[in-house]
Amino acid sequence: MKNATRLVTTILFLISLLALSVKDVKADSGQYGQYGQYGSPAPSQTILVDKMVGKPNGTMTKGGVMSVTYVDNLTPADPRFKPGSQVMFLIKVKNTSTVTVNNVTVTDQAPAYVEPMEGPGSYDAATRTVSWNAGSFAPDEEKTYFLKMQLYPQNKLPVNQGLFCLINKAKATNNIASDDDSSQFCVEKEVIGVKTAPAAGPEAGVLILSGNVLLAGVGFSLKRLTNKK
Repeated sequence: MKNATRLVTTILFLISLLALSVKDVKADSGQYGQYGQYGSPAPSQTILVDKMVGKPNGTMTKGGVMSVTYVDNLTPADPRFKPGSQVMFLIKVKNTSTVTVNNVTVTDQAPAYVEPMEGPGSYDAATRTVSWNAGSFAPDEEKTYFLKMQLYPQNKLPVNQGLFCLINKAKATNNIASDDDSSQFCVEKEVIGVKTAPAAGPEAGVLILSGNVLLAGVGFSLKRLTNKK
């Protein structure tokens, strides 16, 4: 009888241990699944870049600077920039994810025939790239940057192109996220060396008629002298 009682007690004890073990495994599995490789993926990091160019709107500021309206692109039908004029750019960088994005670097690729004048970061003339460290972005945070560039003078622009368009590209990136955007603007060279067309009014007609009469008279006189001989 004692042996039977002892056997039952042992079996009940083993069942209790097994139940506790199963419970612990389920709890651990749930926790591991939540944060480990079998759970939901970590929130992704995403960046959005918006690059715009300044469109002159015909008004001057109090400081004598042309006021601009920033647009995505300028076509040949829009105001065109002249040799030596300044072109303004705007870059917006936004964290569009729900987590903080760290160590963001912004680069701006200057197009041909322009020289960066003012803006953030530093300019590498060899690669024609402006770059700077934009730091960290909190979720939904946006930062805005302005750049000023100047077109080359007339003698440094293409000789075979009177009107041409250039593209400026900006990029924001870190070791996880990246995005880029570009904007276009157009350049029109100055026309040099065009001569004024000769006058063709009534005065010019009188002079031409007088010249013709004079030549006719000279020809008639020469003919009379020839006949006399």
